[in-house]
Amino acid sequence: MKTYASQEIRNVALAGHAHCGKTTLISAMLHAARVTANLCRVEDGSAITAYDEEDVVRGTTMHNCVAYAEWNGVKVNLVDTPGFHMFAPEARCAMLPVESALMVVHAVNGVESITERVWKYAEESAMPRSIVLNQMDHARAAERYEETLAALRERYGRSVVPVQVPWHRDGVFVGVVDLITMQAFAYEPMGDGRGKIVEIPAELADAAKEAHETLVELVAEGKDELMEEFFAEGTLPEQHLITALHEAIREDRIFPVLYASGLTEVGADHLLDFLKVYAPSPLERQPVAARARATMAQAVGNGHADAAQAAAEAAEGEMVLRRVDDAEPLALYIFKTMTDPFAGRISFFKVFSGCLKNDASVVNYSRGTTEKLAHLSVMQGHNAEAVAELHAGDIGAVAKLKDTATGDTLGEKGHEVFFEPVPMPEPAMTWAIEPRSRSDEDKLAPAVHKLMEEDLLMRFFRDPQTNEFLIAAAGQPHIESLVSKLKKRYHTEVTLKPPKVPYRETIRGSAEAQGRHKKQTGGHGQYGDCKIRMEPLERGAGFAFANEIFGGAIPRQFVPAVEKGIQESAARGYLAGFPVVDFKVTLYDGSYHDVDSNEMSFKMAGRLAFRKCMEQARPVLLEPVMAVEVEAPGEFAGALMGDLNQRRGRVQGQMQRHSGDGMVIQAQVPMAEMLNYGQALTALTQGRGSFHMDMDHYDVVPQSIAEKIIAGARKPAEDDEAA
Repeated sequence: MKTYASQEIRNVALAGHAHCGKTTLISAMLHAARVTANLCRVEDGSAITAYDEEDVVRGTTMHNCVAYAEWNGVKVNLVDTPGFHMFAPEARCAMLPVESALMVVHAVNGVESITERVWKYAEESAMPRSIVLNQMDHARAAERYEETLAALRERYGRSVVPVQVPWHRDGVFVGVVDLITMQAFAYEPMGDGRGKIVEIPAELADAAKEAHETLVELVAEGKDELMEEFFAEGTLPEQHLITALHEAIREDRIFPVLYASGLTEVGADHLLDFLKVYAPSPLERQPVAARARATMAQAVGNGHADAAQAAAEAAEGEMVLRRVDDAEPLALYIFKTMTDPFAGRISFFKVFSGCLKNDASVVNYSRGTTEKLAHLSVMQGHNAEAVAELHAGDIGAVAKLKDTATGDTLGEKGHEVFFEPVPMPEPAMTWAIEPRSRSDEDKLAPAVHKLMEEDLLMRFFRDPQTNEFLIAAAGQPHIESLVSKLKKRYHTEVTLKPPKVPYRETIRGSAEAQGRHKKQTGGHGQYGDCKIRMEPLERGAGFAFANEIFGGAIPRQFVPAVEKGIQESAARGYLAGFPVVDFKVTLYDGSYHDVDSNEMSFKMAGRLAFRKCMEQARPVLLEPVMAVEVEAPGEFAGALMGDLNQRRGRVQGQMQRHSGDGMVIQAQVPMAEMLNYGQALTALTQGRGSFHMDMDHYDVVPQSIAEKIIAGARKPAEDDEAA
């Protein structure tokens, strides 16, 4: 395909709430640009940016997808982002490789929870934003779109201003009036997405004139010379208006509003025209912040033979600014990874500086390795189109890189920089995962590793306390989709189970006991005798052992056997089979037999003494307590704190974190009460809340709850004995 210079490229992320029609709108734009012969539909799996089997089945986008349209001399790279609350962080990742965001808002439903979240993501990235009210073909759109526009202005200020007037004829959305050129564009619904220039309808003439004057006045406010011209002439010439509006959008002084219908393709071509003229090119982007860093080889040369230490030193460096320019040294950032059953691993990248040519050899600054970029391509959904070179600012892809993952920076040797990856939130839900067969067990690790390469919201690890394999993700639908991919893509079937809570046991009192193991057989017998004292330690102290044997009551070589017997018995637990922690054992007396005593005998004696002490030392259950931070709009504070209290949580405080009404609640909540919190938080905050939690400490389980846990732990053991 044709190679485009930096000034001929427009990179745009379409972001908005789920089911506002982003994917269908992209399909309409691609059809208008003659990329596809027909309008591709999400429902039948033909949509260019909804190629993943789980996206099609569930009817929602779960990962960023890339497509492009060649339109009147420019290349428009379109990034389709998720709008479902649990996948919204993917939309945040899409803000790094683009220069502007197109906020898609449902014309009838208006501003929704994810609309606000992705707007905040764009605002944090200083991203120019345009707004398109989509689904204007809706039966109620003609009567409701003005309410939606008013809600946008109320939330984001008077800088939200229409650059079009929608045209409905007998309740059917048939076109738009361009307030810049003052031309009307008429469409044939369900046509080819291309409109015809016609006279402004008489019924819209007055509204269009008034809206045009409002737009001109708002644009002129930003510049003194424009204000002088506006007061002198009463308006601005069209070319001056175009130039000034482009600049105002780029500087975030104006958020223009357009109207479209992806389903009927009305306004699709005019939307491409708008992006060509008003969306900033990569050359207009502010220099990108990066970290100047030593190469891995230099770090190793400084005496760090260990790769991890070398990487840590290489990560240090001063912040620098890298211009988006062909003349700068080559640097590109991997913002997405996709696994294709035929092409293998495909890495999507943004060329931040320099000109990348096919078969170039580059250094992976993040890992200190060399990669050859063979068969450069640009992606149309999951289809690759070969390209000879990519200029600064363009988005491309390459297959089968050896050691490169999402978030890595690659580039020219000797000009090392590192673009900071977008931070991802911790998973909101964790489940235990168990292979169904030995064959599935063998295939599980490689399959999960491939899924993790393309899904940054996923975690997979073994819990060292329960020895379970755990899969963590953004929520229940996310985990279900991962399990489905394991089965369909990699023929690996697994069973999901709620994860075990890693309870512990400890003691509250002191006790003394004697453990005597004596067994006589035909030959040598067994004899071990010990006396121990057990006392509690402070929380988190673990286990301590002291030997106070004097006079050879127990030979020195048998003392470690007593300690080992106690530790083994403690690992099996006393109340409910959970490890006993935070206690000290003192061995102070005992006896032995010259012939029958051995290590095994004293190990058994230690076990007996331990269990006798546990009977007297007031054992209790301990549960893990998590430090939880919940972030949500302030209007939900009361409901959230009430819910945390019902979960036996202790609210530590509340504070403002971001501009606006956002707040953060800090609390300590038992882990057992947080296993389903992700779903509850979504319901309580209408999908506008998020949370993060870390292990904080262990605390005593209330007696009423402990009794249920102990009873539940003993029942499986009784069933096993009966069997």
